[in-house]
Amino acid sequence: MKKSTWISIPFLFLLCCLLSAPRIGAATDNRSGKPQQETLTLERIFASPDFRIKRFGPAHWQDDGSGYTRLEKTTAKSLEGMDIVQYPPGDKKGRILVSARQLINPETQKPLHIEEYSWSNNGRKLMIFTNSKPVWRQNTRGDYWILNRNSGRLWQVGGDAESASLMFAKISPDGSRVAYVLHNDIYAQTLSDDPQKRRIIRLTRNGSETMINGTFDWVYEEEFHLRDGFRWSPDSRHIAYWQLDSSGVGIYTLVNTTDSLYPVLTTIPYPKAGTTNSACRVGIVSVEGGETCWVELAGDPRNHYIPRMDWAASSEEIIFQRMNRLQNENRLMLYNINSKQCATVLTERDEAWLEAIDDLKWLNNGTHFTWISERDGWRHVYVVSRDGSDQRCVTPGSYDVMRVLHIDDKKGWIYFSASPNNPTRQYLYRASLEKSEKPQRLTPANQPGTHSYRVSPDAKWAFHTYSTFSTPPVTTMVSLPDHRDVTVFEDNRGLKNILNSIERSPEEFFSIDIGNDIHLSAWCVKPPDFDKSKRYPVLFYVYGEPWNQTVIDHYGRDYPWYLLLARQGYIIISVDNRGTPQPRGRDWRKCVYRQIGILASADQEAAVRALITQRPYIDPERIGVWGWSGGGTMTLNLLFRYPGLYRTGMAVAPVPDMRLYDTIYQERYMGLPADNQEGYTNGSPITFAHQLEGNLLIVHGTGDDNVHYQGTERLINKLIEHDKAFTMMAYPNRSHGIREGKNTTLHLFRLLTRFLNENLPPGEQEVKKQ
Repeated sequence: MKKSTWISIPFLFLLCCLLSAPRIGAATDNRSGKPQQETLTLERIFASPDFRIKRFGPAHWQDDGSGYTRLEKTTAKSLEGMDIVQYPPGDKKGRILVSARQLINPETQKPLHIEEYSWSNNGRKLMIFTNSKPVWRQNTRGDYWILNRNSGRLWQVGGDAESASLMFAKISPDGSRVAYVLHNDIYAQTLSDDPQKRRIIRLTRNGSETMINGTFDWVYEEEFHLRDGFRWSPDSRHIAYWQLDSSGVGIYTLVNTTDSLYPVLTTIPYPKAGTTNSACRVGIVSVEGGETCWVELAGDPRNHYIPRMDWAASSEEIIFQRMNRLQNENRLMLYNINSKQCATVLTERDEAWLEAIDDLKWLNNGTHFTWISERDGWRHVYVVSRDGSDQRCVTPGSYDVMRVLHIDDKKGWIYFSASPNNPTRQYLYRASLEKSEKPQRLTPANQPGTHSYRVSPDAKWAFHTYSTFSTPPVTTMVSLPDHRDVTVFEDNRGLKNILNSIERSPEEFFSIDIGNDIHLSAWCVKPPDFDKSKRYPVLFYVYGEPWNQTVIDHYGRDYPWYLLLARQGYIIISVDNRGTPQPRGRDWRKCVYRQIGILASADQEAAVRALITQRPYIDPERIGVWGWSGGGTMTLNLLFRYPGLYRTGMAVAPVPDMRLYDTIYQERYMGLPADNQEGYTNGSPITFAHQLEGNLLIVHGTGDDNVHYQGTERLINKLIEHDKAFTMMAYPNRSHGIREGKNTTLHLFRLLTRFLNENLPPGEQEVKKQ
């Protein structure tokens, strides 16, 4: 006999409420409470492939410009691997240069998984990088393999050390050797099909945990964007390399308490602002072995940096940049390896800071080179003679060169990115290396947004990727200089169709006048059923530091999330304050020197107050803010400094105290703590934690090797000291990106969305009559 079913009236009422309540991420009509068509959820955005951006690559131009190569799934039966396929420009039919069958690992009998690949100069030898293992944030080690395309022989670099992962490897210009770094020492190995002739010479012999040859410590690599720490001479007879001595540098310890029975400790030399740096120097060694010849320089090597170094279009000289610790002086120097003499070619100075120059390119067989300078108030390209006596600007005008993309020395053109009239976009331009003429814009006038290019060696073609704020990236090949599309590689059509099926309001880019002739760029996303006669809560997305800008007309990962929030009834706005790297001139970017966090937060506050005045639909009682990393720091600064304005803040991986961040980054923008105690104190949000009144969520990964969890713990102590209520979430062993582990990203954004819904109620409200 079946048991009778009995449900109490209170339970039935509760069940109906739960079933009818919208779950977080579901779009609802805020006026009627009725669910709309459910096309946008957190699960779909962060846990399904629907909103995943497809990207083209990797592809490599061939040196002669005759074509390019790319990885494609192998056509070989019963194999899972990748072929390397060559294509002529504009041709959709390619030919297999290297098949997956040629890359069979003799031990596993499976094709190597290609993570990166490179060619010898003559194209006869291929080097594969595979089996990578993270060392820290940017650095990886792994296995390198050589394929001789003529003989078909495949072998692993490293000889007896094959079982140990290598930090980096590079084939010599003449294709006869490969150099690599193992356990912080440099080795050179002969490239031969005969294992008996693969002679290995150890070029350095003092590598240790603190003596680093041919690679970098964490801070050098992270802040100067360096990976490989050695350079082959053009004649393949010498190697110039960096050596870092990190003895005496403070050690930061990461504690992993979840992956084993007892905690596992990982130590990283990490100089925090004002503390001891690694000593850095450059040496040259013969590939046959022997003593290293060191470049002798005056001054304390721990208080100078060498962020760039290479051979000077010659096998007789190297060229390098040497910066003082404050990074407001950059000396470009030539060193002759025969005479052992060093000469300064030019010196750049700035009252604030300087950046290392990546765009030094040699012209006219080494008689001249290109250089970037802001000496006239704008970032421009100069052509400089080898001895520095002649320096000529080739991109004059009141605009910034954002990035040098290619130099066509034969035809006398320099290709670069710029956007003279709109700091939120990026276009392709070219200028003559010989004539002082107005640069030519090559990106068509009817294509807004952000455009990036990888120009072919002969400057006849380019891989072109563009997007707008609401349109996902499209990658094509274009011919130059006419910018004609010849091949479409990836158009993200599926993602574009999904976005087009979602009801949404068009984004708005605009400028905010905050007084004193200061205008800040901003963007805004409104609810799809926006009614300007109502009032809405606003979530501001911030960053605000010199490292990055947020107001860019390009497609970002968080755009679908902002659409979801807009459908819930939020307005989302982002503002770029002064000091962000917008192409608006040197003074715009560097006016924040020694006052990071102070001027920037004042600009953000002024922008919010101006918007409240100018746009009556913004609810001044529901202002929220969120950001990550530097944006997390800005979130704390705004919530603590202006408690009557910002009601809710979500700070992800913040730096509550600038003294806890690394020397290179923090001192570049703030000077030394001993010389700017007031700036460090007043720029750090922890100083103002006692003023918290609003709702605060702090999120941090305990395994963050970039912005240490230590800072969040100190902030927590300060908030407890002042009896302040807050919410926090620590993600065990996650790094700065908080992406490791199953379901982490979805969990994080569900947390952010729930906190926002609970503490900054969504939806429009009637404007209160005065």
